Amino acid sequence: MRRRTLGLALAAVTVAAVAGCGSPDSGSGAAPPANGTGATRVTVGVIPIVDVAPLYLGEKKGFFRSRGLDLEMVAAQGGAAIIPGVVSGQFQFGFSNTTSLMIAQTKGVPVKSVVNGAASNGKVGGDVTGVAVRKDSPVRSAKDLAGRTVAVNTLQNIGDTTVRESVRRDGGDPSEVRFVEIPFDQMPAALDGGRVDAAWMGEPAMTVAEAQGARVIASPFAETDPKLTVATYFTATRLVRENPSLVKKFTEAMTESLEYASGHPDEARRILTTYTKISDDVLVDLTLPAWPTQVDLASLEKLASLGEQDGIFGGKKPDVDALFS
Repeated sequence: MRRRTLGLALAAVTVAAVAGCGSPDSGSGAAPPANGTGATRVTVGVIPIVDVAPLYLGEKKGFFRSRGLDLEMVAAQGGAAIIPGVVSGQFQFGFSNTTSLMIAQTKGVPVKSVVNGAASNGKVGGDVTGVAVRKDSPVRSAKDLAGRTVAVNTLQNIGDTTVRESVRRDGGDPSEVRFVEIPFDQMPAALDGGRVDAAWMGEPAMTVAEAQGARVIASPFAETDPKLTVATYFTATRLVRENPSLVKKFTEAMTESLEYASGHPDEARRILTTYTKISDDVLVDLTLPAWPTQVDLASLEKLASLGEQDGIFGGKKPDVDALFS
């Protein structure tokens, strides 16, 4: 399996830029080239977090290879950086949080979710993401985040939307929370060093921060909806039309991977060592998301409504059924 890091140039490209440049359906629908073994090379844009463990585990177990697919994973900071790569044809598939996909759709970017990625495990205080503060912080619950600086990996996205909902539900004023953008892997140091008052982190960053003494004071995903569909794998709509066989093979292999990871959590944990820098003591304490094979449309409707409330869709309403069904 080959891996490389997504360049800064692509990370700087926004969904808005994709929507405003060239044909709105410019993604390549042609079959990717075959490698020397005759398998079809498939490039997938991912975020190096625990949520994508089933993809790497499925590759290791041969679920993709048995369908004639040879995977290459490319790491990026967030879904908003992956979407342009998928639309341009640089990647055949990508992993993105569901808010990024909704934003893309409302901007006319031709993307389509093809299979589930990850969901909240529903445990308040023990979900796959959480808002953490330093041990000596005066912040005791979500409402105390009003007037504070909170790190998220991507601004105006699923992180700040769900954090605001946690603040709202706790009786605080979500409009007073200040968000700053920091990559997940840099958040523990930023929090410990006092650069931010709090950080919304996924795994393994959350376990690293807790090992440094951080306290979790909110679980935005679980508090927004205990069955919240957090992320999915997606492709360009042109690929769906022009190469449905490839999409079907990827979807089937990914579904098998999700099922396997759900039934073998210890293997899912261990596969993280192949694509993240994680120590054994962090690995054993890692919180896993849920990996259902189907999206939860009701939770996505709720997330879309919160995004509208935050004004991140530019006045347009996402068509959740068209995007995720």
